[in-house]
Amino acid sequence: MRHEGLLLLFRNRPALAAELLRDALGIGLPAWSEARVESAELTEVVPTEYRADLVVLLWEGRPVFAIVVEVQLSRDEDKHKTWPLYLSSLRSRVDCPTALLVVAPDAAVARWCARPIELGHPGFVLRPLVVGPDAIPVLTDVQEARREPELAVLSAMAHGQGEVGQAIAQAVMGAVVGLEGERVRLYVDLVVSSLNEAARHALEELMRSGTYEYQSEFARRYVAQGRQEGLQEGEKVALLEVLDARGLKVDAEARQRIQECTRPAQLKRWLRRAVVVQSVQELFARAPAARSAPRSVKKRGGTKSPRGA
Repeated sequence: MRHEGLLLLFRNRPALAAELLRDALGIGLPAWSEARVESAELTEVVPTEYRADLVVLLWEGRPVFAIVVEVQLSRDEDKHKTWPLYLSSLRSRVDCPTALLVVAPDAAVARWCARPIELGHPGFVLRPLVVGPDAIPVLTDVQEARREPELAVLSAMAHGQGEVGQAIAQAVMGAVVGLEGERVRLYVDLVVSSLNEAARHALEELMRSGTYEYQSEFARRYVAQGRQEGLQEGEKVALLEVLDARGLKVDAEARQRIQECTRPAQLKRWLRRAVVVQSVQELFARAPAARSAPRSVKKRGGTKSPRGA
């Protein structure tokens, strides 16, 4: 999820690659007016297929600069063989200067990625341009995060384990207004999964307290949905515990049916019935319809007095 999520940040905003090269690493770029995602397939006539994570082209009427974007979450020695190939193949295809941008949220991995790659020819050395945690800004201002939401998410992924993780997460939650639902859900999931346990717990407590005013309707719905899902999961666990305590065997099919249930009312009914049923099959059986009480018949002529009255 982290690897694909990082790539989606650049797919959603291709200019982010150029901005990181320019602002984070100080690389001079030619004037450009548009950034486009290009095909990342870098196969030539050789039978082996080579595919970079992402390719971004900067345009000014024609391609003026090409960027190979690679997301690296761990060491991979094969990259020292394929990265030079990516650059030379892409430069041949688009006929403009090219650069390799490696995004590595982990500091140790970033240091490994930055090692020069000696190609053998005198002076022919590839020095990857690496954006690690030190090069990624800490964004805690909501307005700034709103202007660059992808950079804000990247900031959370790089610094979420530190003390500023919760502040960055709150900025992202306030910056998602106006974005489409699936994109926002991805960004919030990436941010929350990047926090350390203490920061995640503090953020959840802040959400539950009602003292934090969410800046977007989606954030409010997201938190409410999380609470509802948490309640449902608790009821599922309780239901399985009751059945187990009563010695009722829950087979795989029954367990799956319970886990896949998303109707709170149904879970509550099952939980109440679990206390009295004699088998799991009886738990799922339809409750018999309640019989209606016999209607009283009112006789004409008033009420008959009992004998001896």
